[in-house]
Amino acid sequence: MALHLSHQIGTLCGTPVVSETAAAAGGDQSSAAAVSTAAMRKPQTTGAPNLRCRIQRASGQGELDSVSPPMSPCRSPALAATRPDLSVACQALVADVDPATADEKVVREYLGGGGEGGAGKGKGVPVYVMLPLDTVRPGGGLNRRKAMNASLMALKSAGVEGVMVDVWWGLVERERPGEYEWGGYDDLMEMARRIGLKVQAVMSFHQCGGNVGDSCTIPLPQWVLEEMDKDPDLAYTDQWGRRNYEYVSLGCDMLPVLKGRTPIQCYADFMRAFRDHFRHLLGSTIVEIQVGMGPAGELRYPSYPELHGTWKFPGIGAFQCYDKYMLSSLKAAALEAGKPEWGHGGPTDAGGYNNWPEDTTFFRHDGGWNGPYGEFFLSWYSQMLLEHGERILSSATSVFDSTGVKISVKVAGIHWHYGTRSHAPELTAGYYNTRFRDGYLPIARMLGRHGAVFNFTCVEMRDGEQPAEACCRPEGLVNQVAAAAKEAGVALAGENALPRYDEMAHEQIVNTATAEEGGEEKMAAFTYLRMGPELFQPENWRRFVAFVKKMAEGREGVGPCRELVEREAERSVHATCPLVQEAAVALMSG
Repeated sequence: MALHLSHQIGTLCGTPVVSETAAAAGGDQSSAAAVSTAAMRKPQTTGAPNLRCRIQRASGQGELDSVSPPMSPCRSPALAATRPDLSVACQALVADVDPATADEKVVREYLGGGGEGGAGKGKGVPVYVMLPLDTVRPGGGLNRRKAMNASLMALKSAGVEGVMVDVWWGLVERERPGEYEWGGYDDLMEMARRIGLKVQAVMSFHQCGGNVGDSCTIPLPQWVLEEMDKDPDLAYTDQWGRRNYEYVSLGCDMLPVLKGRTPIQCYADFMRAFRDHFRHLLGSTIVEIQVGMGPAGELRYPSYPELHGTWKFPGIGAFQCYDKYMLSSLKAAALEAGKPEWGHGGPTDAGGYNNWPEDTTFFRHDGGWNGPYGEFFLSWYSQMLLEHGERILSSATSVFDSTGVKISVKVAGIHWHYGTRSHAPELTAGYYNTRFRDGYLPIARMLGRHGAVFNFTCVEMRDGEQPAEACCRPEGLVNQVAAAAKEAGVALAGENALPRYDEMAHEQIVNTATAEEGGEEKMAAFTYLRMGPELFQPENWRRFVAFVKKMAEGREGVGPCRELVEREAERSVHATCPLVQEAAVALMSG
């Protein structure tokens, strides 16, 4: 008995998807959409979550902000020559054949080649797709192996250049320091190699869970958490004593606080072990290493944590400089500046996580952020972040030298209150960017010294889509970052901050990433967030395939060629349906 396609697609990523037909029969379409979105974001782990977030109230402090649903817009996932008959690839799934034993030539024939002549060559911007956060399960092994195989083949047939996957520190080096388990990643890398997809591997040194879009919980390695239990100041801390366990505080980067090693040594050893284990795939299948540098893998402080409703969009966030290691550095900087009274902590009049700039004395338009103390503190706070990035990049470039991979770093697209003078949310995150100072050029220059790619988010957003009262300016922010990257001579890559499947978002990305006719592309690559149930719904998939084609063609894929692009997208959708259906059947049958 044939299964309903939408239900099968939902099975692909472990959650049911309500189809349009079902919505029409059993309820209105808005209800169906709401259920679908909720299903996509629902964590798929069992048992109680193991998020590490502690709250310590100083004497006299009131209750924390009440919990409310997160509304954050940040986190924190060439059309190849397709053929209408993909039955050979599907038969491998139906017959329950291990994909690793499938005939490589057959797979490549039906998917239009092995990627050597893909979208990364010549004009256009290659598109990668982020894989689910739980692609590899704890203890090793690949989640939903057969479904993943069919999904990757569908992406390849749609013209996607490759995929991005988080290589979790908390999974690979989970039990004991220096013991690495690559099992599930071996399976995934081999699957990508066979299908002809390239891989962007993210060295994820942060906790998964607590940011928007986090659909599962992966804490830091157990032995790291043991050290943080002994010394809570290894965690970022705010002025109210709240500890944040998403990432080890950069204040102790060079101290042997993790069982005799410094955090930087731990990151370098992890990357070295990855290089040695996957050396045979570096430069061919694995083409990029994105180095995690903070929460959500981004170079920033955890200034807007959503866990327990601590922060809600569009709050300004809070400075994270109150662990003893950060305070020690601040004290030394104040003494050097001849102002020892400035070394006791951050500004006391900067408000709380959910204030707006004008609610505070420090961030209002004529506030202390633009005075002598503000300039001193913000320079020190942002410089600490830059030096953290410099240290990790030095290790990464040394480890991966002569391997043929690119190194990239992700920077958060903090666009709310960008229209104000102080840019408060950027300042608390560590980006010293105001109306009078460019905070992204120093970051771009730091990346340029190491030949790294500047990866930036919120590329899909338009100013007019955002709440006007929050002074959101994503388009202006993206333009500023692009200008900084160009001036520093570094390559720019992009991501969308939230899942978007509509043509308006796709066209915004195309216009931002691709060149005017005859010009040079603005972005080196784009990574689409994220592979999940909604991406494979018929209309979303059709629009996505058309989007990939437009990115491959550049601006020529928009306008006069729209009808051709739509026709090719329809053919690809028809060709890839059997892969999605067979993957669902394989999962349902165990």
